[in-house]
Amino acid sequence: MIEIKTPEFPESIADGEIATWHVAINESVKRDQVLVDIETDKVVLEVVAPEDGKLTKILKQAGNTVLAEEVLGEFEPGAVSVSADPVVAAETSTDGSEALEQIVSPAAKKLAEENNIDLASIQGAGKGSRITKEDVLKAVAALEQAEPATAVTATATVPATVPGERVERRVPMTRLRASIARRLVDSQQTAAMLTTFNEVDMQAIMDLRIRYRDDFEKAHNGTRLGFMSFFVRASIEALKRFPVVNASIDGSDIVYHGYQDIGVAVGSPRGLVVPVIREADSLTLAELEDQVRDYGIKARDGKLSIDEMSGGTFTISNGGVFGSLLSTPILNPPQTAILGMHKIQERPMAIDGEVQIRPMMYLALSYDHRLIDGSEAVRFLVTIKDFLEEPARILLDI
Repeated sequence: MIEIKTPEFPESIADGEIATWHVAINESVKRDQVLVDIETDKVVLEVVAPEDGKLTKILKQAGNTVLAEEVLGEFEPGAVSVSADPVVAAETSTDGSEALEQIVSPAAKKLAEENNIDLASIQGAGKGSRITKEDVLKAVAALEQAEPATAVTATATVPATVPGERVERRVPMTRLRASIARRLVDSQQTAAMLTTFNEVDMQAIMDLRIRYRDDFEKAHNGTRLGFMSFFVRASIEALKRFPVVNASIDGSDIVYHGYQDIGVAVGSPRGLVVPVIREADSLTLAELEDQVRDYGIKARDGKLSIDEMSGGTFTISNGGVFGSLLSTPILNPPQTAILGMHKIQERPMAIDGEVQIRPMMYLALSYDHRLIDGSEAVRFLVTIKDFLEEPARILLDI
């Protein structure tokens, strides 16, 4: 027998919670197949089978809190029979031709059943076109973004409520959501948070993107030129000019960072996460775009690691992708500033004595007034505005 144990947690995590067992007792599994998910305050850790065999005992049920190196269950190694191999789903075509076989991992099959996903509609990305848990997660995410008509069809099987009935549903808060809530409250209670606003004319960047979009994509192997890379680059240059905005408070000390690690707030099915772009100053616009895109995919699939979400000296939050016109972002401790991007909205503006329709965006900078003075915060935000309205300033370093 082999004991299945909780993996070692990173230093910042004390314990975890059993989220889901993907295998039943006496169910045969292959080596490296996911047995159980453990949810922590920051990430979901997967515990896999050490070798071929079967799970013989489960000692910790879903919802139980576990510590590092704690025994979760018992595993019996041994050869896996053909019948216990990952499920093979077969579909017969309408003309009676031979069925198409799909190799599906048990975890993927269980997740598909829970979300009413048709496995025949999924193209497996695993070895030998094997359908993995990640493939099903992508299908679930796509389903959630489907048209309203599709959503109505999917929920048609839900029993109708009695007219006038007041329905309530109580579900436990996930550890990640509880951790987010606790950090946000702590941030507001411990920091002297203040927000300053400005607006930026996005016409120059939009013209730049239109002019070089195709050439940029060809030169960088399909990478699309978005807005985020410009905001990251403008923030980096502004942070160099105002190092106090890039600093943090540690007790009674001020820590000035000689580098710019930019956190990018990303929404995920499990809640808001902030992966960090390390040494962002050394990356090109294409590399920044690739990093942001990869983090978005990992956040959606729950694949972000602790290292990818640790640290950071400054954060950018883009509420504009959801249609937000104006907001006051909350600090991400121990950082002392966060930049909020918003929706680009056409508005009439006075340009050289004439009224013109321009694509405008409101910018918000929330900062810790204990460290950053109002004049510094305002000048920092104006610097970002200048860089965005005249991108050539970044190249000319003026």
